Amino acid sequence: MKAAKKLSPTLAAAQRVLRIEAAAVESLIGRLDERFERAVEVLLSCRGRVVVSGIGKSGLIGRKISATLASTGTPSVFLHAAEALHGDLGMLVRSDALLAVSASGETGELVALLERVRRLGIPLLTLTGNPRSTLALASEVTLDVSVQEEACSLNLAPTASTAASLAMGDALAIALFERRGMREEDFAALHPGGRLGLRLRRIESLMHTGEALPRVRPSAPIPEVIYEISRKRLGMAAVTDESSLLLGVITDGDLRRLMEQRKKESLDLTAEECMTRHPVTLSRHELATSALRLMEERKITSVLVVDEGRQLEGVVHLHDLWTIQLF
Repeated sequence: MKAAKKLSPTLAAAQRVLRIEAAAVESLIGRLDERFERAVEVLLSCRGRVVVSGIGKSGLIGRKISATLASTGTPSVFLHAAEALHGDLGMLVRSDALLAVSASGETGELVALLERVRRLGIPLLTLTGNPRSTLALASEVTLDVSVQEEACSLNLAPTASTAASLAMGDALAIALFERRGMREEDFAALHPGGRLGLRLRRIESLMHTGEALPRVRPSAPIPEVIYEISRKRLGMAAVTDESSLLLGVITDGDLRRLMEQRKKESLDLTAEECMTRHPVTLSRHELATSALRLMEERKITSVLVVDEGRQLEGVVHLHDLWTIQLF
C-alpha cells in the first residue's frame, strides 16, 4: 500500500483556509431563526432602497451584497461609511433601510451614522461578529456572523469573517428574491448584457423571419417543399394559409420517412397530405432557454413562433441557441 503523498506547504495552507472558511459559512445555518425572518420582512417592506454601508474589507463585502440585492430585484445602493460623513449622507432618505456590515460592530464611521438613522426613523439591520456591540444594540435586527477563527495563520486578516458576511448577504438576497416571486423573465430584465444576458434573451431577437422563414402553402407539391427546406436550410418548412395561419409543419425527417414508405408516389402528394398538424410552438416573448428546454424535451431541432391567433411569426433553430452559448 502506497503512503499518502505529503502536501506541499502551499497546498496545505490553501486546504486549511478553505476548511476554516467552509466551517465558518456552515456554522451560520444553525443561527438562522426568527431574526433572519424578521430581517427579510423589514427589507421586503422597504419602500425605498436597501442602503448597504461599511468600511475596509467589510465595505468591500457590503458592495457585493448591495450588487447582489440589486441584481435579484431588491433596489439597493452602497454607501461608503467614511464618504457618508463627508457629504454622501444625503444618499440616505426616509424611505430607505440601512444594512450595516461591521465585524466588530464598533466601526466609528458606522456608529456616527446612528444619529442620522434615528432622525430619519429608518430601520437599521446589522451583520456583525459582535452581537453585543454598539451597532448591534442599536439595530432593529442583528444577524450574528461571528467566526471562531480567521483563516489567516496569525488569526488577523479578515478571511473567514468576510466569507461569513458575504454568505449571509447572499442568503438575504435570495430569500428576498424568492419572497418577491421573481421569475426567469424578471431576472432577464435585470441582466440584459454579458453572457448572462445572452442566456436570457427572448426568442423574438433570435428567430428567423420574413424571407428567411421557410413556408409553403397546403397545396404545394412535395418537390416544392423539398426545395423550400433546402433553400432556407432550417431542416423544416411551415405550412400556412394565405393569412399566415399556421396549419402544420414538414421536417426533413418527415420527408425521409415519406420517401422510404411511399417512394416515387410521395412526389405526387401535397404539403397538406404530409404535414404534421398542431406542431410545437412558442410565443415570441418566451426566453431562449424555454426554447432550448422544449427542444430537448420533444427531441426536435426547431420551434415555430406564433402569435395568440396562431399566425406564424418566425422559427428558432437549435443552431441559433448555440451561437449565443446557452450550453
